[in-house]
Amino acid sequence: MDAMTKKELSVVATKIRASIIEGTFHAKSGHPGGSLSIADILAYLYWKEMNVDPSDPKMADRDRLVLSKGHAAPALYAALAHRGYFSTDLIPTLRHVGSILQGHPDMKHIPGVDMSSGSLGQGISAAAGMALGAKLDDAGWRVFTILGDGEIQEGQVWEAAMFAAAKGLDNLVAVIDNNNLQIDGTVEEVNSPYPIPEKFAAFGWHVIEIDAHDFDQIEAAFAEARAVEGKPTVIVQKSVKGKGVSFMENQCSWHGNAPNAEQYEIAMAELNATLKELEG
Repeated sequence: MDAMTKKELSVVATKIRASIIEGTFHAKSGHPGGSLSIADILAYLYWKEMNVDPSDPKMADRDRLVLSKGHAAPALYAALAHRGYFSTDLIPTLRHVGSILQGHPDMKHIPGVDMSSGSLGQGISAAAGMALGAKLDDAGWRVFTILGDGEIQEGQVWEAAMFAAAKGLDNLVAVIDNNNLQIDGTVEEVNSPYPIPEKFAAFGWHVIEIDAHDFDQIEAAFAEARAVEGKPTVIVQKSVKGKGVSFMENQCSWHGNAPNAEQYEIAMAELNATLKELEG
């Protein structure tokens, strides 16, 4: 997978986005906006950065990912399905009774999910605990966690940030998905977390800022993170909520609303056109 090109990663990310729309449409609920904004980072993590084996989801030395913004589960499920952890045929069963793909990630039933999440702020704490466990075991695996910019309004995030720096967890990488929108509006309007990079730096983290949709910048960021010693790394990625679907982009109304039949057709037509252009 190390040889994957930027174009191939873009294809994967587009397929992830199409599955996000597929899942939320059939569920008639879910969170497409903040799922679409993390498709690129998930594509890079699962296809290039992380040491994982879909045929052995519990592999002892695997890298771990905790989706702290657990409401973006449609993105994680799409990535896991396309990576081969389970069939993409399960995507339309999102949030259905009897399906393993419930509204938030469930580590007990979904192959590839390393931590159940959904209560905002708790995922990064679990990730820090995992990273400390690896250190205590002298293990080489790493831990990645993805948080929303609205999520970092939770106080528990900063307790975990302080803990991770105090313990020197250089095997921990947090990604802040800074799409600037949450359920009620912009993050400034609700409860401004800005400036995000300076806050994490003050808590003792190594800080990297990137464009969330530029694979060159994503690759450089993770290469830089691998070289950091003695402190955790945070990648603050400036992203577009609803990325890839024109009428969803930068609209907080798509935080927790599913597309109707007409919107589904428009969204899928756009994503299929993007896919055709990339594969052409």
